Amino acid sequence: MARIAIVEDETSLRADVVEYLSACGHEALGCGDGRELDLVLADKPVDIVILDVNLPGEDGFSIAKRLRDHSDVGIIMLTARNVGIDRVVGLEIGADVYLVKPVELRELEAQIRTLSRRLKLFPPCAPTVSHTASPSPSGWAYDAIGWTVLAPDGQSVKLTANERVFVSLLVERPGEPVSRDDIFKALGKRQWDPSDRSVDSMVRRLRAKAQDALGCELPIEAVHGTGYAFAAPIAVI
Repeated sequence: MARIAIVEDETSLRADVVEYLSACGHEALGCGDGRELDLVLADKPVDIVILDVNLPGEDGFSIAKRLRDHSDVGIIMLTARNVGIDRVVGLEIGADVYLVKPVELRELEAQIRTLSRRLKLFPPCAPTVSHTASPSPSGWAYDAIGWTVLAPDGQSVKLTANERVFVSLLVERPGEPVSRDDIFKALGKRQWDPSDRSVDSMVRRLRAKAQDALGCELPIEAVHGTGYAFAAPIAVI
């Protein structure tokens, strides 16, 4: 997979993107500004840089320009500025992709895969589940008694006690985000502590375990500023 630097000064968003891309198998590195990116690049080159435009100090456009002047690294601009001229400027100075926040993390990862193939970081036949081969989203099921999640093709993944509590919350309202505070309370914690990444670590392990057991991604998505959601219809059996 790709080695990716995420340059984003918003700490929670940067952590969400790093956590999601890491769970997808990429080597994701978070940077708060251009200086931190330079330190990462000095240690080891990266394949793709995801750049926010509004950064402290050197802005994303300036960083993208100097990167493009000296390398063929893939550049994805990720910004809240939905202005046509900004998109043109970003693309003209060498950005490969320009995405406007809020962006679904699945869309971001799909763009990374497309860009990676264009840059020949891995071949089109890499061992991933293609969209055409993906199971129908209506076929997911949750066995509350057996503590398992079943994919549409019948494959299943066994849950731990904490994973069962977490998944039970999400499947009660599929498609709707469940707050981190509700998740923490359900897991026996007093309330959400922003410095406590235990839930994020649990979700990362669950995604990796599900990928191995099911052969496809578990449709659990991080919802920036809120929590997590099960992003597909699912039946409770």
